[in-house]
Amino acid sequence: MTPFAAILQRAVETTPNAIGGAFADADGEMVDSFAKIDRHDWAVLTAHYGIVLAHLTAAFGTLHYGGPEYFIALHKKLEVVVHAVDAGYYALLAFDKPSDLPLALHHLRRAANDLRKEMA
Repeated sequence: MTPFAAILQRAVETTPNAIGGAFADADGEMVDSFAKIDRHDWAVLTAHYGIVLAHLTAAFGTLHYGGPEYFIALHKKLEVVVHAVDAGYYALLAFDKPSDLPLALHHLRRAANDLRKEMA
């Protein structure tokens, strides 16, 4: 297991109802992941949320606010938190409902910091 995957595994296993964590580049290409669902489905989900992050970054950059630190998407059967890491890279954590969003954000924030350190 790579150091990136170990960081993601820790985030997933310490977050109730988490189904996966991913680390991806600015193009949505997964660098590494730890997921309890099909790898292809997980890669597609990760890439789609990378597109959402890119749109948010572009929109808020135009308004001179800077890119988002994180965003949360709540769906009928899934919750997703995406957190910027560095240089366009991002981390993603997804979980089934019900979830503890503050706890999930705490674990994802810690994972993003650890991923940033590992990148250096």
